[in-house]
Amino acid sequence: MILVLGLSHHTAPVTLRERFAFAEARVPATLAQLRESGLVDEVVILSTCNRVELYVATSLEPRQAFEELHQFLVKIHDYRDPITDEIYKLAEPQSVEHLFRVASGLESMVLGETEILGQLKKAYDLALQHNHTGGLLNKAFQRAFNVAKQIRTETNIQRGATSVAAVAVELAEKIFSSLDDRHVMVIGAGDTSEKAARALLSRGAKSVLVSNRSYERAEALAKELGGRAVGFDSWADEFRKIDIVISSTSAPHYVIDRAKLAPLMALRDNAPLLLVDIAVPRDIDPEVNFLDNVYLYNVDDLQAIASDYLKQRKDELAKCEAIIHDKAQGLLGARRPAKPGTNSRPAFGHK
Repeated sequence: MILVLGLSHHTAPVTLRERFAFAEARVPATLAQLRESGLVDEVVILSTCNRVELYVATSLEPRQAFEELHQFLVKIHDYRDPITDEIYKLAEPQSVEHLFRVASGLESMVLGETEILGQLKKAYDLALQHNHTGGLLNKAFQRAFNVAKQIRTETNIQRGATSVAAVAVELAEKIFSSLDDRHVMVIGAGDTSEKAARALLSRGAKSVLVSNRSYERAEALAKELGGRAVGFDSWADEFRKIDIVISSTSAPHYVIDRAKLAPLMALRDNAPLLLVDIAVPRDIDPEVNFLDNVYLYNVDDLQAIASDYLKQRKDELAKCEAIIHDKAQGLLGARRPAKPGTNSRPAFGHK
């Protein structure tokens, strides 16, 4: 029987999750310990910033297996405070459906994200290389990867960005088609603007300039991003080469207005310019929208786009759930379902 025991962002704050996280170097020894204990016949450990989960195949009765796995997890991390509801315990068929949901991004903080699939594949491959998986988990994980692919191709659950930084990147790619050879300027060194700049660079942007009232902070962020710092009073001098501006200062007034931007656009031969204003109060005067080839989005615009995409993703949930249920039943086939009265409960997201 396949069981899942773990905790995630659904049930536990980061202060608790970090106490139970496994460093990658520690996983092989822990897998071996679990096998040697006789608790499990097969095991995979998934440990990410948002979840720590044990996927096991065992011949033990679920209630006993859950109790002993719980104690193992607590003991190996030397955790001595009471912990109950934070740890979820799933028996078949919920355990298999949960695996499929995780692989498909349905249990993720950002619904439908794809990073978790790579993390799950890596966790499985590590266990496989050390001979800690067998017939049950091999079939379950391979089917989970196939289900994730099917959901990605047959539904829109992964369509569209759901964070401000990701939306900024998506808008940039729509305006410029490709971000190769595009130059980015960050005005103000806030956390969200840093994430947006990193995301743009990861998609091919050529360079980044950072301007901040504190030049030291500008230098520090520019170094982190592999870019260059410029003085806060001289950023306009660099505008001829800039394609994308991310602004997030704490200025009480507009940093960029129509009167200031118009002559700068002329210097750029009116080449397209994307302005992402994530400051509150706003850094950029909405009047700049009346200039040709200027595309301005403020934080509410970005959140609205992200929310719309998130709604589209949620609308796809029923289709995803149907695929997962069908594939889980197909995998389990004629195998006997979990006995009633075990300590399992439905996977998160089930109504």
